[in-house]
Order: sequence, then C-alpha cells, then structure tokens
Amino acid sequence: MNYYIVNRNATYNPGYHHEVHTQEHADSLGVSDRINLGWFNNEVEAVNFAKAYYSDADGCKTCCPRAHKG
Repeated sequence: MNYYIVNRNATYNPGYHHEVHTQEHADSLGVSDRINLGWFNNEVEAVNFAKAYYSDADGCKTCCPRAHKG
C-alpha cells in the first residue's frame, strides 16, 4: 500500500490535470499544495477517489503509471 495525494494545482501531463502522486514522489517534487487522499492498494483506486475532488484527476506517469491517461 502507498499513501497518495492529489495536487491542488493542475499540471501539464500532457493536458492540464490534477495529478495524483504517491506521497514519496510528491515530496521529492516539492508538491506542497495538495489534498491528502490516504492509503490505497494501488494508484487506480487513489485516482478514482481523487475524482471526488477533481473530475480531471489523472495518475502521474512516473509514480502512478497504471492510472495515467494523459
């Protein structure tokens, strides 16, 4: 299990989305404006949960590749 966050700021990945990251990856990127999503079994679950906050939530292609739609 990993702890996930969603960036409050839309980023280009390509297209502007609110990206979901593992907490570890978000910390390494310096993402400070975030919503803590919690612990999930995988990134797909985390992105589905993040869609309650942002309908355009998308997985980071680096740390959440299975949930990255682009």
